[in-house]
Amino acid sequence: MKRLALIALSAALAFGTALAAGNADLDIDKVNGSIHVPDNAIVGKLSTVNGSIHVGDGAHAAGATTVNGSIHIGANDTLESLDTVNGGIHVGAGAKIAKTIEAVNGSITLGTGADVAGKVSNVNGGIALSAAHVGGGIETTSGDIDIGANSRVEGGVLVNPDNSWFHFGVNRNPRIVIGPHAVVQGEMVFKRTVQLFVSDSATVGKIEGAKPVTFTGDKPPQ
Repeated sequence: MKRLALIALSAALAFGTALAAGNADLDIDKVNGSIHVPDNAIVGKLSTVNGSIHVGDGAHAAGATTVNGSIHIGANDTLESLDTVNGGIHVGAGAKIAKTIEAVNGSITLGTGADVAGKVSNVNGGIALSAAHVGGGIETTSGDIDIGANSRVEGGVLVNPDNSWFHFGVNRNPRIVIGPHAVVQGEMVFKRTVQLFVSDSATVGKIEGAKPVTFTGDKPPQ
């Protein structure tokens, strides 16, 4: 038993050392299990079913995909893309995503200084930016959007019509907030009824399908 434990421990240490040393070709693929990547590791594509993905600070990965699990990206990480079904996505401060972030039935949050080159989109679940940048626009159907203070979005905002026939709980109108000194370049198009609040210090483009309510201060009234 002790021998087996020592073998398992040695294998785990060797695996961790390999990750820390860096191997961009090392793909990690699991079923019914979570993936944990240590700080400053360099790996390939991360993929799992029925499990979450957690990437430590300062790490690099080709991308992260999961079904029935969340994705947590640490501070100052670099990844190609993030994709999940039935799970939320959190991107840490200063992290860079080279392509897109997509979630189905899950929230998306971008920490301070996070940078996404492509689109950020989901169907259900909130999308929140904290002084973050999105280069390819934001798209949702039923989720709230909070483009926080000093955030910047290029490619506009799109809220799609909700054509689903079944809803859990009350079918409420999404709440869209454009915070102080935030910038949204491109059209904001709303294909369903929303509550739209725009800070008096924000800069936005053409608005279609909603009438904005201007507010002062950090947040609009609830």
